[in-house]
Amino acid sequence: MHKLKELFVRRSETIREIMVKLDRGAKGIVLMVDDQERLLATITDGDIRRAILANLDLKLPVQELFKLRREEFRTPTTAPVGTPTEELLKLMQSRNVRQLPLLDADGRVADLVLLDELVPERNLPVQAVIMAGGFGTRLAPLTDNTPKPMLPIGGRPLMERTIERLKRAGIRNINITTHYLPEKITGYFGDGRRHGVNLNYVSEDRPLGTAGALGLVGDTDEPLLVMNGDILTRVDFQEMLRFHRQRKADLTVAVRQYDVKVPYGVVESSGGRVVGLREKPQYDFLVNAGIYLLEPSVRRLIPPGERFNMTDLIEKLLEENRCVASFPIVEYWLDIGKHDDFQQAQEDVREMRWAS
Repeated sequence: MHKLKELFVRRSETIREIMVKLDRGAKGIVLMVDDQERLLATITDGDIRRAILANLDLKLPVQELFKLRREEFRTPTTAPVGTPTEELLKLMQSRNVRQLPLLDADGRVADLVLLDELVPERNLPVQAVIMAGGFGTRLAPLTDNTPKPMLPIGGRPLMERTIERLKRAGIRNINITTHYLPEKITGYFGDGRRHGVNLNYVSEDRPLGTAGALGLVGDTDEPLLVMNGDILTRVDFQEMLRFHRQRKADLTVAVRQYDVKVPYGVVESSGGRVVGLREKPQYDFLVNAGIYLLEPSVRRLIPPGERFNMTDLIEKLLEENRCVASFPIVEYWLDIGKHDDFQQAQEDVREMRWAS
C-alpha cells in the first residue's frame, strides 16, 4: 500500500499547492478527499499541464482545474477494494489511466494501483540521446578532470541517475554524444549491459551544438528523446510521448515554468505620463527545459557536419509551419549549470526532494 495520506488534498487548496504535493508524491496523481477520507476527485499531472498551457493563475482554487476537463473525465475512475488484478488492468487500459484509486464500501480511499506496477517491463518505442560533450566550464574546477554529466550527485554520477530514469520508463536504446574526456564516460558505463540498457557512443570531433550531433546518430524509425546531460529530473517520459502523439507534433520541447519577481514597484508610463503602478509584480514564463522529443523525419533538417542547435531546428520547423508542441514539466527538474545548482542537487537528493 502506498503512503496514501501524503497524496490527500483538500478542496480549499490552490493549484500551486497541488503542484507541490504532486511533485513530492511522485505518483502523477493526488486525491481530493473530504474529512472522512472519501474520494471527491482525482488530480493528475496532466491537469496541471493543461492549466499551465491555458495560462491559468496558479493561485486560483483547485476547482478551476476541473473546468479544463472534458465532461467524460470529470468523474474519477475507481474500483472497489478486492477487484482482481486482471480486471484492474482492463479497466485502466480501457479508460486510458495510469493510476487507479481503490475504494471501500463507504467510498473511502483504501489503496492506489499504478499501471507501472501491474506492467513493470513495458518497452517504450523511443531511442534516447544524452548530450554529454560539453566542457562544463562554469563548474570548474569540478570539471577540470571530469565531464559534467559524470559529476557525483548523492555519491553517484548524474548520468547514471539519468540512465536509470530512462530504463524505468522503458527506454532501452540510449545514445551518448561525447567530446570532452569521453574515456571517463565510456570507461564507467561500457556497453550499458550492467545497467540493463544498450549504449551507443557518438563521438564529436568538434562540438556540433545541441542538435548537430544528431546527424551522427544511426538511422531509426522511432522518435528520438534528446536531453542535455546536465539535468536532474524525474519527468514522466511516457507521459511526454503520449502528449507528443496526441498533439501529432513533429517536435515537442519540454518547458518549465519560471517565475521572475520584481523587487520594486513597476511604473507604467506612456509619453512621459504615469498611467499605472504595479507593486513588486511577478511575471511567469515558460523556459526551455533541455528535453526534446522529435520525429525521425525532422533530422533531415539538420545540416551534416555543421554546428546546429535545437533552437535552430525549432525555428526551421516553425518556418515550415510544422507542429512544435510544448510539454510543461510539473515534476522535479534542475539544470546543473552552476556551482549553486550543483550544491542544490546534493541537498535535494539528501533531503529526498528528488527520488531515484
